[in-house]
Amino acid sequence: MKVPLLDLKTQYQSIRSEVLDAVGDVLESQVCILGPKVAELEERVAALSGCKYGVGVSSGTDAILAALMALGIGAGDEVIVPSFTFFATAGCVTRVGATPVFAEIDPRTYNMDAEKLERAITRRTKAIMPVHLFGQMCDMDPILEIAARHGVLVIEDAAQAISATYKGCKAGSMGTVGCLSFYPTKNLGGVGDGGMLVTNDAALHERLVVMRNHGMKPKYHHQFVGGNFRLDPLQAAVLLVKLPHLDRWSEGRRRNAALYDAAFAGTSISTPWISPEMVSIFNQYVIRTERRDELIAHLERNGVGTEIYYPVPLHLQECFRDLGYKQGDLPVSERAAREVVALPIYPELTREQIEHVCRVIVEWAGQRTGSGQVGASLRSH
Repeated sequence: MKVPLLDLKTQYQSIRSEVLDAVGDVLESQVCILGPKVAELEERVAALSGCKYGVGVSSGTDAILAALMALGIGAGDEVIVPSFTFFATAGCVTRVGATPVFAEIDPRTYNMDAEKLERAITRRTKAIMPVHLFGQMCDMDPILEIAARHGVLVIEDAAQAISATYKGCKAGSMGTVGCLSFYPTKNLGGVGDGGMLVTNDAALHERLVVMRNHGMKPKYHHQFVGGNFRLDPLQAAVLLVKLPHLDRWSEGRRRNAALYDAAFAGTSISTPWISPEMVSIFNQYVIRTERRDELIAHLERNGVGTEIYYPVPLHLQECFRDLGYKQGDLPVSERAAREVVALPIYPELTREQIEHVCRVIVEWAGQRTGSGQVGASLRSH
């Protein structure tokens, strides 16, 4: 049996006619830059995120970049970021001329470890950028308290966590600004790149609107240097079709995660730990084992797709060598990079596919659970 890491075609087929109609409407209107579709998406995603304002941009990466630019972060400034995350988080800091300072993660959640955060703050620290990794939010209360005490900004990288909650608060709503991604693999994914910034700050919202359009207001008059960060209305149209399904799709991911949890209980496989104060959207379902590469090879032989998020922590990337980090500086991040692997978790997975993945992993882990026992475990959930 083949179980791909992600199957976007199945989801598309379920909404195909709606998507084609929505795209056709944009083409017929010939409003090809920004326009009413983008404005509607901004309003709806902002509301979903518990924020007053949304600003659609060209990608999740550009959301981070625009946030840094709009907040005046640049040369001489430091931004604290986790080392165990996608490259864009730190890459954007470097692109504006600031310096990324890499912080350690919590070994259970893979998110920024608030207990170790404060030691990374210096007089040059301008912002903290927590990343809500794999769909679970960071422990935001202590992060916000530390930021307030030191007078620094908080930029939430919520690219993997749209609609996730922490103590009832939505991802992107707790810091100065939140950055979302609509990359096709996300829970709410477009048919190409796209992103959004959400905020409750009216002045920042206005600056971001101008920032995404070359810093231009009025036309051909530039208050500052911005960028071409506009969200395409074709992407907005597709996302508006998908948005009403988001909660159901995320619930499907949580359901599948519970099936995996039950099947792997009692094995040597470490499953995701979700804080009782959080609601995760499971953008990824990440397990870990000291024999990760051996497990991946076994899964590949049995037709199961996997991915490593992320094989090299950022503080050890070649492009950041001049920052002076070395192996052993962030041991929790380094160990995670050696041990984690993501399994298929998308909501369209069939029960038979999930049973296959579970059976393959349980057998590899050295258990003597037969297929009937795995199936019984799954049927009880």
